[in-house]
Amino acid sequence: MRFLDEVEITVRSGKGGAGCSSFRREKFVPDGGPDGGDGGRGGSVFMVAVEGRNTLAHFRGRRILTAKPGRPGAPRQKTGRSGEDLFVEVPVGTIVRNRSTGAIVADLTDPDVPVRIVEGGLPGKGNMAFASSANRAPRKTTPGGPSVEMLLHLELKLLADVGVVGFPNAGKSTLVSRISEARPRVADYPFTTLVPQLGVVDRGIEGSWVIADVPGLIEGAAEGRGLGHQFLRHVQRTRLLVHLISPLHETGESPVERYQAIRRELEQYDPALAERPEIIALTKIDALDEATINEQREALSAHTDATVWAISSVSGSGLARFLDEVWVQLQALDPAPTGETPDDIWD
Repeated sequence: MRFLDEVEITVRSGKGGAGCSSFRREKFVPDGGPDGGDGGRGGSVFMVAVEGRNTLAHFRGRRILTAKPGRPGAPRQKTGRSGEDLFVEVPVGTIVRNRSTGAIVADLTDPDVPVRIVEGGLPGKGNMAFASSANRAPRKTTPGGPSVEMLLHLELKLLADVGVVGFPNAGKSTLVSRISEARPRVADYPFTTLVPQLGVVDRGIEGSWVIADVPGLIEGAAEGRGLGHQFLRHVQRTRLLVHLISPLHETGESPVERYQAIRRELEQYDPALAERPEIIALTKIDALDEATINEQREALSAHTDATVWAISSVSGSGLARFLDEVWVQLQALDPAPTGETPDDIWD
């Protein structure tokens, strides 16, 4: 299924059923009173985050979603059937905005917790509800409440503990495929990863953590260059950033220059990302001698307070200790930031 992390849809609740005007008509009951029942409540639209989805692509061709209307009341004091609520499934991490106002309606970070987006129409009253000692034969009824329609903008920000960033061909996909069950595309040319990939790193009885492979950034990504600008939002919720830096680059830039370039792009996109805890990993060290590895690690260490590791995802060199460090740092961090607080749409 094609990855899609932004989409606009319209949701519409069901209108309420109208009340019924009716009088009791039975043999031997010449003066039967009002017995018109109330209508049914219209169905509401809920959104619920589910862990089985990781894209919004299922909304293609389904841009208007409508709950069922309530049924009208009936004679003999029968209340109309309420309209069935509509539950719309979205991936965990989806932000729901009112497209017209820009207000956040819901930030769906908890799985299997339905959030009401639009409320169904109120039920209409039947004439039985208006009977009184002064008015024993009312003919008054009320129509059902109208449906509520809202144009929504859905934005998916993947929830992951660790976000892996770096230039194309830094070895992100290889690392993720080596340490988790994820199988991103791996090849010896830039932009092999065209969509974010999630993988779960299993620590056995200690637990597990989720890693996100964000497609390769290039300089100017924050302004819309390359592919990475489409996916920078997916590192906003991560607790820890891992910078992968290959020792060799076709442009001749040093590892320090490439690390600083990625830092600039993250900061320009969201200044809070510059404050996110990070680990730096010099990759593909199986192609280097020991002296070169130490020289490049020292150069990187001089420009950051973060830990600098040297690893090879192919041979596994340095990988175990690197993963231990990631786990230790994750244990010391707070839960993943949601970044935004929903506005109260019922005010």
